[in-house]
Amino acid sequence: MFKDLGIYKKGGVITERNPEYCTVRIRIPAGMVSPDQLRGIADIVERYGGDSVQLTVRQTIELPHMPPERLVEISRDLSANGTPLGAEKEEVKNIIACTGNQRCIFGNIDAVALAREIDQRLFGREMPVKLRIAVSGCPNACTSPMLNEIGIIGKIEPMRVAGMCTGCGTCVEYCKEGAIAIKKGISVLDSAKCIECGVCIRSCPYDLLKSSGPYYLITVGGNRGRHPKMGRELVAVRTGKAAADVVEKVVTWVYRKAWSGRLLSDQLDDLQFEAFKAEIRNQVPEEDLFRPGVIADDEVTAGSGT
Repeated sequence: MFKDLGIYKKGGVITERNPEYCTVRIRIPAGMVSPDQLRGIADIVERYGGDSVQLTVRQTIELPHMPPERLVEISRDLSANGTPLGAEKEEVKNIIACTGNQRCIFGNIDAVALAREIDQRLFGREMPVKLRIAVSGCPNACTSPMLNEIGIIGKIEPMRVAGMCTGCGTCVEYCKEGAIAIKKGISVLDSAKCIECGVCIRSCPYDLLKSSGPYYLITVGGNRGRHPKMGRELVAVRTGKAAADVVEKVVTWVYRKAWSGRLLSDQLDDLQFEAFKAEIRNQVPEEDLFRPGVIADDEVTAGSGT
């Protein structure tokens, strides 16, 4: 179906306004790059006549004003540096991620590790449409996952130890959604307002707010561009591996079903997204599916005030 047209047609090679030059985009999953790799990029830029680099919105680096006649050498040197040629055309583009729970106080999942896993499986795969994937460690959604063709958001459901709440109100103060109130001396959660960010759990001074563990909400069909659209919820799973498995299934589905020349967000209904959603949920092992209010410890119940 696809033909190898050589390095000059690779997605990471972008013709500039002045066609005597090209911009070279490189692959940096989750935007994580080592000091040695940065030094290597600087050396490569200078070696081929460049004087700057540009950081992109997809957490990668572009090398402007590169000579097209030396693309083979540039690509070789970038690969040796561990920062190979990137993607731009109808393919799976650089996977982006926030810092996740490794550094951010709000992170519920290891966003960087998941982005790297997805990158290893899927980066650069040729597609009928551009496919952008973003991972966010919490509902603050710093990487705008809902505005990508595939988005992953780390969430955590709050659950209160029944009969133990002191009514101190700390969780009320920390909840930015106004989803918690103190009624009759105990905290009561309005689940309709809760976005499951987990801040209330970490704020409880008596460790009386628990959870069933973090989970991964996966969305499909988001788009920035001229006419932004929010992605639609597909499925929620409990592990990073399950999330990566689902993403791989989505990519395969898009590859087999989608039409070229249209954004994925504009053809979800034609592709029978709801039927695909039901199919995916049936394929995910029961132990990997996230189900609200389900927790092993019988003493912990959903924070509804009961």
